[in-house]
Amino acid sequence: MLEGLCGSLRLALARPGRWQPVPRGPCAAAWARRPLSRPAAPCEPPPPAAPRPRRLPAPSLPRAAAALARQDCNNGCLEECIGEAGSDAVMGTFKAKDLIITPATTLKEKPDPTTVVFGTVFTDHMLTIEWSLECGWEKPHIKPFQNLSLHPSSSALHYAVELFEGMKAFRGVDNKIRLFRPNLNMDRMHKSARRATLPGFDKEELIKCIQQLVKIDQEWVPYSTSASLYIRPTFIGTEPSLGVKKPTRAMIFVILSPVRSYFSAETLTPVSLWANPKFVRAWKGGTGDCKMGGNYGSSLLAQCEAMDNGCQQVLWLHGEDNQITEVGTMNLFLYWINEDGEEELATPPLDGIILPGVTRQSILDLALQWGEFKVSERYLTMGDLTTALEQNRVKEMFGSGTACVVCPVSDILYKGETLHIPSVENGTKLATRFLGKLIDIQYGREESDWTVIVS
Repeated sequence: MLEGLCGSLRLALARPGRWQPVPRGPCAAAWARRPLSRPAAPCEPPPPAAPRPRRLPAPSLPRAAAALARQDCNNGCLEECIGEAGSDAVMGTFKAKDLIITPATTLKEKPDPTTVVFGTVFTDHMLTIEWSLECGWEKPHIKPFQNLSLHPSSSALHYAVELFEGMKAFRGVDNKIRLFRPNLNMDRMHKSARRATLPGFDKEELIKCIQQLVKIDQEWVPYSTSASLYIRPTFIGTEPSLGVKKPTRAMIFVILSPVRSYFSAETLTPVSLWANPKFVRAWKGGTGDCKMGGNYGSSLLAQCEAMDNGCQQVLWLHGEDNQITEVGTMNLFLYWINEDGEEELATPPLDGIILPGVTRQSILDLALQWGEFKVSERYLTMGDLTTALEQNRVKEMFGSGTACVVCPVSDILYKGETLHIPSVENGTKLATRFLGKLIDIQYGREESDWTVIVS
């Protein structure tokens, strides 16, 4: 009896204002080991917030008049996702050192990665990490690739309580395997999780678990600089009951798939875009800046119409002035002579309706390092673009993303008229330069602190 009373008192102190019985059975030991978190006394001011680290120390560039500060979304995703009890310390996290590894007994035949269709072939192993409100995070488990077992009422299936990430592992010219800026993927995943009311997790520990998974399946990382291993971390609510509510169960899983490169550094094939304001991808206060599956499923009808009209991707517009936002699965850049006669690389700002792409941030960081033209995060409208085209001020337009890295734009079908973008005529010089620089870093031809060595 005394033990039960003490346990209940510990719970009350750890979670003021919330009273629940101490778990019994297999969860009791894990619960008792949880560290407690007490709020500061009323007379004590809260500790000052730690300064947000800068992603890249941009040099002082006289020509980069619009020096860029890192922008976060405006949809309430700034705070760290801190779990049900309001503290990561209370909820705990999984640890890579606790990994359980169950090797596959039968290994698959590896395909030619230069001919495989994207996302159709998967490696021998996967990573799963389960969470419940009662027990917190369980030990991470690397196991043979297999189907998931989900309750038919799981919240991911009914209410889209889920999100995912996309990143790659590259086998370099020195045979070392590298990840490219995985910390940015984890930052985005963490913020998306908070928006989906999924539990917090230690980002560094998840990177370590992913590294171990890639290391186990390292023979699947193509021995080629025209292919890579795609990494798909996914986070789903597995709440086994109906009702729109915060899930009490969840799972992170990671699968791997060899993929070929869209382009080489020497050859960039442009795409045509379809812009129709009747379709809207995202809006202020929504989830456009989170990598949630619902954002993609709801875009398929527009993508089908784009293809029916002879275009390859959708250019998403927003607002009555038809602001340019992003393209399908890519962020968008415009390289032009702006209204003030300045040579400028411009991209829409992170105002909560576009995805904060890792490649997007890398292009901005490189452009600032070069310091050769103005670099801006600014609003661009279709009116701005059509006027600039009429005045021959557009040099290039291109998209950026993990899958393609950089992709030029040749035409935009807008209000029944085809707007020709002179990217090819101008040699796609800037897009090709960005692509070459990024793949040199990814494949180890150039040393950079943007990469993390796996093995």
